[in-house]
Amino acid sequence: MSRSIDYGNLMHNAMRGLIRRVLEDVAEHGLPGAHHFFITFDTMHPDVEIADWLSDRFPEDMTVVMQHWFDDLKIGDEGFAVTLNFGENPERMFIPFDAIRTFVDPSVEFGLRFETHDGDEEDEGDEDMPALDDAPLRAPRGADEDEGATDAEVVSLDSFRK
Repeated sequence: MSRSIDYGNLMHNAMRGLIRRVLEDVAEHGLPGAHHFFITFDTMHPDVEIADWLSDRFPEDMTVVMQHWFDDLKIGDEGFAVTLNFGENPERMFIPFDAIRTFVDPSVEFGLRFETHDGDEEDEGDEDMPALDDAPLRAPRGADEDEGATDAEVVSLDSFRK
């Protein structure tokens, strides 16, 4: 039997560890300066805990913003819990690290994208989609967001996979 090094999973684990450390620092010290996060996650992940009305509204994935108002950020081995405000309606949620699809801090043009593959087959229906390595990840702009925000750098693991 031949053994090989699974660089893709090793990189995913390292990047999730980076997110964990960043969130641990934010939980302890708060967000520094203009830093803020757009975190997109798989709402169908079996360990995600969100309100029923949120999972009904976002049946596949959801992007949350950690910027002006978030509360009680707790970081665990498998994920993080936070209370976010949805139109004056605070909601507690738990997001496992392995449910995260993208993590972006547009204040410093930093972004991570986690790819999922069910084998070596190409996804059907994606023929017209640009390669992720060529497509910048742009964070959505809100009315109160700094106009100086620019595209974030995307780190794609596809180039490391066989």
